[in-house]
Amino acid sequence: MTNEEMQAKWHQLRGRVKEFWGELTGDDVQFIAGQRELLIGKLEEKYGMSRAEAEQQVESFFASLRGPQN
Repeated sequence: MTNEEMQAKWHQLRGRVKEFWGELTGDDVQFIAGQRELLIGKLEEKYGMSRAEAEQQVESFFASLRGPQN
């Protein structure tokens, strides 16, 4: 998912993001505002992840939203 797509759908996604990453607060989700880099940074901060781990989780999360690829 591109940054533009993520920002456009953020209103729909923010609940799922909070559910998936329970350590993120409503303020965190509001701050992220659909920006992929900010989401990655918050995951690094809140969960103590490396950048690579956070990027992988974000990719996996958005892949799960797309469903199985044929």
